[in-house]
Amino acid sequence: MNKVKKWFLATILIVTAVMGGLSFVMPTVQAQEDETYVIATDATFAPFSFVDVDGELSGIDIDVFKAAMEVEGLNYEFMPMSFSAALQALETKQVDGMIAGMAITPARQETFDFSEPYYISGNSFAVRPDSDVETYEDLQGRKVAVKTGTTGFAIAEDMADEYGFDITIFEDSANMYEDVMVGNADAAIEIFAVMAHSINTGQVDLKFIGEELSPSEMGFAVHKDLNGELLDAFNRGLQTIQGNGTYDEIIESYLGEEAQQEQESSGFLAQLQENAPALMRGLWTTIVVSVLSIVFATVIGVILGLMRVSHSKLLKGLAIFYIDIMRGMPMIVFVFFVYFGVAQWLSINFTPGTAGVLALSINTAAYVAEIVRGGIQAVDRGQSEASRSLGLDYSQTMRRIVLPQAIRIMTPSFINQFIMTLKNTSILSVIGLVELTQTGRIIISRTYQSGNMWLIVGIIYIIIITILTYISHYVDRRLNSGQ
Repeated sequence: MNKVKKWFLATILIVTAVMGGLSFVMPTVQAQEDETYVIATDATFAPFSFVDVDGELSGIDIDVFKAAMEVEGLNYEFMPMSFSAALQALETKQVDGMIAGMAITPARQETFDFSEPYYISGNSFAVRPDSDVETYEDLQGRKVAVKTGTTGFAIAEDMADEYGFDITIFEDSANMYEDVMVGNADAAIEIFAVMAHSINTGQVDLKFIGEELSPSEMGFAVHKDLNGELLDAFNRGLQTIQGNGTYDEIIESYLGEEAQQEQESSGFLAQLQENAPALMRGLWTTIVVSVLSIVFATVIGVILGLMRVSHSKLLKGLAIFYIDIMRGMPMIVFVFFVYFGVAQWLSINFTPGTAGVLALSINTAAYVAEIVRGGIQAVDRGQSEASRSLGLDYSQTMRRIVLPQAIRIMTPSFINQFIMTLKNTSILSVIGLVELTQTGRIIISRTYQSGNMWLIVGIIYIIIITILTYISHYVDRRLNSGQ
């Protein structure tokens, strides 16, 4: 029983230390100054919010919010993520507000408080220029691409049965347009101003059909009955910039006749050269998150692995339960659960980085535990029996005899798990972490050149993973050759 208590106490202390280190390295939103508001936005939604060629957030939403806050003198920071993730972040109070071309609807007003409208626009269908679809009736038996969580999605759902088309769902506008242009879908529905901007600047080759549907007002949103002072400040600032002409200048700069999108070169090398700084920042985030996750996962995984092979039925049962739960849950579901679910239950505000490292660490620990178990069980049982006959207890046998040999056996699998963890960081883009994959999506939303960009991102992953593979082989040879 004393051994059980020691194992349990050691586990609590180490996990506490890991979580403390995580909080130190990647502080949560609550650790920031109280006067700084965190505002969610969609960085793939030109001309309302997008990342320009200089890597800066731009667009109507961004400039209007900045101008309004400048009038009021409030501090804020933007948190780019997908539209649906931003909605969930606001709903679970992970952010203080959201501005992303968000239509004010009765359903949303049940959960959020909205500002005075800052723009009015409806949704429109668009098809390829050579398409034979001219009316909504022509969509019978066709596919329509929509973006999840938007009013366009709701409109398409309402019209689907009447006009007999199927819906294909996407997380961002760029992939939605691309699906239509390559012929996988026959039409897309989007806010008119957004699609018109993309067509007029030559980024997408589509044409409108039908009329503008369900014109709706767009507003800045906060959670119901929270951050009323922020909402009031935005309303006052909006009224000021509308009165002094700043608002009209912003709208004209993005939607006026002179508004033009700075075009980037379309070649592979040109894309790589122009976007190299952003890609390197995304790669660095990927590496940092991977390293932190594997370090914390190793600490937890070794403990679980030792519990898994212990003589205590209680410890073994707890380890098996943990491992089965983590291995049975899809990674993307667990990421959402940690970022939105846990945060909401415990009233803790995680940054995407903190939530990402936490989710990856906890999930990866289950696989590390199985690697540790396999390595320990691969050591000849006779060596353990011999050490016990020499007077060594269980912990001494593990520390001095079994683990040194098991580590050599585990090395290739451990490096392979690190590679898997690095690739799993791409899932964290769903909660707004701007790692390598999310960086590629943001660039594509500006250039609409997905072929070259995904090829570049894929090559970067291949290079990094190939380097890690060679390191794995080198370390394995060194350990097992006794050099």
